[in-house]
Amino acid sequence: MNDKGKIWKFGDDIDTDQILPSQYLVLPSVIEMSEHAMEPLMPDFSERYSAGDIIAAGKNFGCGSSREQAPAVLKEMGVRIIIAESFARIFFRNAINLGILLIELNNTEKISTGDTVNVTDSEVMNLTTQKTYDFIPLTDFLKNIVAKGGLVNYLRERV
Repeated sequence: MNDKGKIWKFGDDIDTDQILPSQYLVLPSVIEMSEHAMEPLMPDFSERYSAGDIIAAGKNFGCGSSREQAPAVLKEMGVRIIIAESFARIFFRNAINLGILLIELNNTEKISTGDTVNVTDSEVMNLTTQKTYDFIPLTDFLKNIVAKGGLVNYLRERV
């Protein structure tokens, strides 16, 4: 894998209500919901974000409720990679099941909004600062799910 994108940086404890506020769960489609992604933190995020950009955060990204719509709206926007120091376990599984690559990186404080990074199978290189950070890759099983675009596609190919 070799994937490059612009960083959108958020802090610690970004919960699912910040990723997608609950008042938008009544909208009829994930497409419409995605227009409100990260709205409490950055009201114009959905307008400024470009498919393929990368979200970075601190500890405990995706905490709070187990709402599947939180990673679903990010996927709808074109998020393929999220880098954080840690993820809430339910969010982690929901995102992997949708085909979003999650990278746990110990030093996200050295990555800032606007930086461009290149992600390989085992490292993140900040092309803006020329610093490289190693991470422990996902298991082959989880990498295969992400590579297939999510759990449903992975299972379809196995039958």
